[in-house]
Amino acid sequence: MNRRRFLRASGLSALTTLAAAACNTDDTTPPAGARRSVIVVGAGIAGLSAARALTDRGHDVMVLEARDRIGGRIRTSDQWPDAPVDLGASWIHGVDGNPIADLARRAGARTIPTGADDNTVYGTDGHRVGQDSADRIEHWRNAIAAALAEAQDDAEDETPDASLRSVAEHAVNWSALPEADKALVASLLNDYEHEYSGSADELSSRYFDDDAKLRGGDVLFPAGYGAVTDYLTRGLTVRTGQVVDRVDWSGAGVTVTTTTGSFAADHVVITVPLGVLQSGTIEFTPGLPEDKSTAIAKLGMGVLDKCYLRFPHTFWPDTDWLTYVPALDKPGHWAQWINYARVAGQPILLGFNAAGFGRDSETRSDTDLVAEAMATLRTVYGPAVPDPLDHQITCWSSDPYARGSYSFNKLGSTPDMRDHLAADLADRIHFAGEATDRMSFGTVHGAYNSGLRAAAEITG
Repeated sequence: MNRRRFLRASGLSALTTLAAAACNTDDTTPPAGARRSVIVVGAGIAGLSAARALTDRGHDVMVLEARDRIGGRIRTSDQWPDAPVDLGASWIHGVDGNPIADLARRAGARTIPTGADDNTVYGTDGHRVGQDSADRIEHWRNAIAAALAEAQDDAEDETPDASLRSVAEHAVNWSALPEADKALVASLLNDYEHEYSGSADELSSRYFDDDAKLRGGDVLFPAGYGAVTDYLTRGLTVRTGQVVDRVDWSGAGVTVTTTTGSFAADHVVITVPLGVLQSGTIEFTPGLPEDKSTAIAKLGMGVLDKCYLRFPHTFWPDTDWLTYVPALDKPGHWAQWINYARVAGQPILLGFNAAGFGRDSETRSDTDLVAEAMATLRTVYGPAVPDPLDHQITCWSSDPYARGSYSFNKLGSTPDMRDHLAADLADRIHFAGEATDRMSFGTVHGAYNSGLRAAAEITG
């Protein structure tokens, strides 16, 4: 969840220029004969950024969205009128040079900084970890990080890739560890799962963190991320309830067929999530080339679900993060919490469930999930903890228009597969979305930049 990164400058200058021009009102109508008709599939941040850039340059743009709302994996809930919460993306990860930070300022959206180091850690028994446990956590954290760094260095001598878990467990001599240390190591591996959304068994040890690095702190939106997508949508033509099932690029242009009709244009920008492409619900005629199909099949689509619990009063310490080390037989269960009271000004906790447990949790009832979450909270804060007044729980992998939270570099994939996924076809079909951004996959700014890239492919 931390995403403390450092920016790679390569390849960003053209996108920065496009981002600076987005949402301007200058007359940028293209010359006669250069005006293009474009269909954008998906009204998430990638689709909206592409549509915004193209519309502002005078092209004819229509956005087709399957849902009855805009935003895609950005979704602000108003179920609690006095405390809007984000069910999808929450953070701007690294505000320095981040185009989303600039958009937020232009949209007038207030942000609140959060700090990963402002963290209270609890052991399996519910007590705050003492110095001895804290030292052991740091020891195992450093051992795992060193082993992963060595595994990445081994790429140069063609050593086969391995899962993050196998590299980490070998480094700590897992089979010889006492149960208490195994629980600590499992908790540290779960940190990677929360960060990258994929299981430690599936994350590539070589490429899991092969992404761009952003400077600056992380911030949340007290009134919701929706302010950014609402700002981008102003003046765009968006048709909701349009479930795309076919894209035909066999002719000179492209025809997009939905459950309600067909639409023709010079270009189409496909921004649906990787999970939707993997599901095969969109038929391409002719079919996709082999390198693109391989990328779709081999990249990973992960899960990071949220559980907001609203209480009658706060009973937890005033730190940004609350971390629990689950028992070894419940790895990753209710391990990470955000003190959302700092953001919302209301007594709300936000719990995260990632990867395997995240997927499993989507098969269970809200009642069961809340009961299990409360068992964890009462282990930590005592039996007098009150029942929540209300809850909001997400199921992103079960959502047919998402089929996951965000992408990760899966064992068996390589970073250049993201370039294959992003490549246009015959200068008519263009692909965008966080999964197509090699430098910033899994982030809102990566999705936004990918939309600008697709727009630049069309405008030249």
